[in-house]
Formats: sequence, C-alpha cells, structure tokens
Amino acid sequence: MTTPRPKGPSRDAQRQMKSAARLYAVQALFQMEQSGQALDAVRQEFETYRFGEEIEGEELAEGDVDLFRKLLEDALNFQARIDQMTDRALVAAWPIDRIDPTLRALFRAAGAELTEGEAPPKVVITEFVDVARAFFPEGREPKFVNAVLDHMAREAKPEAF
Repeated sequence: MTTPRPKGPSRDAQRQMKSAARLYAVQALFQMEQSGQALDAVRQEFETYRFGEEIEGEELAEGDVDLFRKLLEDALNFQARIDQMTDRALVAAWPIDRIDPTLRALFRAAGAELTEGEAPPKVVITEFVDVARAFFPEGREPKFVNAVLDHMAREAKPEAF
C-alpha cells in the first residue's frame, strides 16, 4: 500500500514561497512609502504582476499570498507600535525616520511578523537578514539588521529566548 502524496507545493517550495513573500512585502512597503500608493493598489500590483514575473529571462519566485497580505496589513495596522519597538532597538541618535527607507520597510515587515506572526523569532530574523543581503549584498546592513531584529524579537517574544 502506498501513501498518497500530499497535494500542493513541497515543503521546500512552501519555504521558498514564504521567503519570496517576505522580500515582496519589503518591496511593497517601500513602494507605498515612496509613492504614496494605497495598500490595495500595491498589493494588487504585486500579486498580479510581480509574483512569478519574468525579467530578462529569469522567473521571479511565486510568493505565499497569505503571508504577503498578512505582513502588509499588520505592518500598516501596527506601524506605530512596530516603529516604537524599532526605535528602542536603534541607537538613540538614529530614530527610524532617519534610516534608509529600504531598512525601514524591512523593519516594519519583520516587526509585523515578530509581533503578529506565528513563525519562531529566530526564523524571522534569519529570513529578514537574508532579505537584507538581497538588497545590500556588499554592505554591513545585514549585520545591523540582525542586531536590531534580535533586540526587537526579545522584546516582542521574550519567551522564545
């Protein structure tokens, strides 16, 4: 007797879709801040045109739509709380409104997942450090992101440490 294979994407594919959703959420939050576009317009653009898009012969990853939507909505709904938590993790001379807008979007998406998500904090930190590497492959930003997110995670979910 054989065990039926589960339908849907494999575990590895699901993990990749969640990683892509996190990257897309940072991009979408950045775009919303820079352009002043509303959540619904940006969300629809990403889900329609960016998920799985082909650019110069390279197909972009499909994103986990549910995680993408949750990160965007939670980042907006809890932005004040997330920004305050981020400020506490930053050096006093560098409040969140003075940091790079890409990092600000990253901290908001990660903060949303740390405060409202179900993934373990260490997974969230690792995933968003990888997102930082995608945006800043040569810089020190991934180490900075790791330190800030570690502080935020300890505040958001101290029981996980």
